[in-house]
Amino acid sequence: MHNSCIHGGIYSVNPDLVKFDFSSSVNPLGISTVVLEAIHKSIDSLSSVYPDPECRELKKGILEYLRLDLDQDWISVGNGAIEIIHNFARAFVRNKVVIPAPTFCEYELASKLMNAQITFVPLQNLNIDAESIIRRAKDSDAIYLCNPNNPTGLLSSNSIKKILESVTYPTIVLLDESFIELVSKGGMSDSLVGKIQEFDNLVIIRSLTKSFGLAGLRVGYSICNPKLGKKLSSYQIPWNVNGIAQSAAVCALKDYRHLTEARALIEKERRFMHSYIKRKTKSFVPIASNVNYFLIWLKNIKSTKLRNFLLNRDGILVRDCVTFNGLESGEYVRVSVKKHDDNALLLQALESINL
Repeated sequence: MHNSCIHGGIYSVNPDLVKFDFSSSVNPLGISTVVLEAIHKSIDSLSSVYPDPECRELKKGILEYLRLDLDQDWISVGNGAIEIIHNFARAFVRNKVVIPAPTFCEYELASKLMNAQITFVPLQNLNIDAESIIRRAKDSDAIYLCNPNNPTGLLSSNSIKKILESVTYPTIVLLDESFIELVSKGGMSDSLVGKIQEFDNLVIIRSLTKSFGLAGLRVGYSICNPKLGKKLSSYQIPWNVNGIAQSAAVCALKDYRHLTEARALIEKERRFMHSYIKRKTKSFVPIASNVNYFLIWLKNIKSTKLRNFLLNRDGILVRDCVTFNGLESGEYVRVSVKKHDDNALLLQALESINL
């Protein structure tokens, strides 16, 4: 177990070395031009005024985007999804939690900060072991689920539903859907947002960071029943989401074409990347994925060595998965799906490594 949560991104290494960042899994199209134009028009007026601490316009936009006929007290907005993850732990975690492994490390860190006992349940064939999670969730404060899972990809929605139908309040299930909008065509049917009213112990998280390329602006939100939402929001600091971020998020949620174009690009480029790696390399095996990132199994080189080699030789940064619980053996890196020319550079760099 690690005492801190290690992420990718250019600041995980010497940023001066990074020319191409494949360690961050953000919308490959970045922020949309529509949103950029809106920011340029409003930055003067927004910068000198305190933002709405309740994020009312943004909550309205989120409900319209999700097509949910609910009151705004079903929505909490955070400075990225990470703020909500930590507020969740402060609100609901006291003694014991269950976390599949490998997965996003902030669930572990947030729970450790509450001095909780953590039970890790290993994935089976890159999918969650629903029976084991249900069994170990007895008397737990919370279960953390991530779908698509970071770093492995889409999990079985049936397994998640089985857990939700078997585990009852006061055990709370946090379902992190931060990457669900970047799943291949049809994947949005795996989202449980439309079923949020059916479960009184479910908190769903989404992130505009990933889906809409707002990584630097930091916007995330949760959906849950008002009873849980009130407790969750009680740990929120005033003005936690700045005015520019709120305005950009409202605009981004209306620019659905940007998301549609990104999904099409991701699906096409991921197929290209997988095919190339299988045909052109002998030491790298791409692991099937439905989203904008995938694992590569390394046959003859350790992940840290590969990351450092690509970074120093080519300025290419991949995500070393040795810091994920359950992947400490150093056999995997995670790469994001980017635009074609960038992807081609990564592939050529991998092909040139003769092992």
